[in-house]
Amino acid sequence: MKLDILAFGAHPDDVELGCSGTIAKEVSLGKKVGIIDLTRGELGTRGSVAIRNKESAKASEILGVVVRENLDMRDGFFVNDEAHQMKVIEMIRKYQPEIVLCNAITDRHIDHGKGSKLVSDACFLSGLRQIKTEYDGEAQEAWRPKVVYHYIQWQNIEPDFVVDISEFIGKKMESVLAYGSQFYDPNSKEPVSPITSKNFLDSVKYRAQDLGRLVGVEYAEGFTTERYLAVNSLGDLK
Repeated sequence: MKLDILAFGAHPDDVELGCSGTIAKEVSLGKKVGIIDLTRGELGTRGSVAIRNKESAKASEILGVVVRENLDMRDGFFVNDEAHQMKVIEMIRKYQPEIVLCNAITDRHIDHGKGSKLVSDACFLSGLRQIKTEYDGEAQEAWRPKVVYHYIQWQNIEPDFVVDISEFIGKKMESVLAYGSQFYDPNSKEPVSPITSKNFLDSVKYRAQDLGRLVGVEYAEGFTTERYLAVNSLGDLK
């Protein structure tokens, strides 16, 4: 199955928090989008692997993505080495996306920066024909996505561009709230963490609102790039 966009997250819920409004918008435009989680988020303060599996399935249904897979890397301990790169390369070659979305380039959680560099490096390596991979017993062709964009997470990284998600903020928040075990719940008896506060949950929406304000729309999501953006004419810019 060839995808238009493949979004990677170090943990289930990273993609929803960072770029689910953009994904929902692209799906509405007829694009085929998939999500790859690197880990099961097994070191999370709340919930469990079984619960988060159900939550990620629910979030995927809300967003309308056509596929979601998990690479079962070790939460907190995966590294950017050949073995882990090869796992990501297999997914890139399997789905042949034009666009890859991945974690913030640096962030509070160490897995976010690691996941960002791991996916970015794998995207380059995936285009080298001399690197041989197989999937389900069949040789894969080399494939390099046209672009890699990094969404924004905990830290207020200055974006290189933003996407208007005004019509999709509801879908974004619905997909985030699918992870009921992870975020603000005044009735929860589980331990607290930085992401379980009401402030954090509110920040997901008010960051999108603030980015929207800066470009004259209601809500937006920001991304950083690895190379210059190019347009055909000035009229393409808003």
